[in-house]
Amino acid sequence: MYRLIYKSRSATPLNWALVEDITMSSEPSNDAAGISGVLLASETHFLQVIEGKFEDVNALFRRIFRDDRHSEISIISFSVIDARLFHGWGMRGIGTFNLNKEIESKLVEKYGAEEGGIRFPLEEWKTLSLINDIKLTGDLPSWKT
Repeated sequence: MYRLIYKSRSATPLNWALVEDITMSSEPSNDAAGISGVLLASETHFLQVIEGKFEDVNALFRRIFRDDRHSEISIISFSVIDARLFHGWGMRGIGTFNLNKEIESKLVEKYGAEEGGIRFPLEEWKTLSLINDIKLTGDLPSWKT
């Protein structure tokens, strides 16, 4: 089992409708391939965690790399894992642009700011911590169920 985390710049400004379209269209094929994960989006960047078999994760990332909605793609980590963190999630989406302003302010204080929003970290443990912090707020913005 493998986990890949990457960050990319969006070719166009992001909103929930686009994030929802991406997650809704990718979930059936991800489920069929045994892929799980989460897509975090700000107005300018994507941060995605993908979990599954090596071949499936690698094939999905190659498709993402060719997707013209992404630029400046940086791999944060690609590692062997013992267990999934996102079991049963074909792909879930979180839009940080819809967060409560008080929560957003606290996350900016902890992780930094980037282009008017929360900075998406470039360290594996910090990316997973950010996702967990957002989940723990109970104020999940446009959480796909």
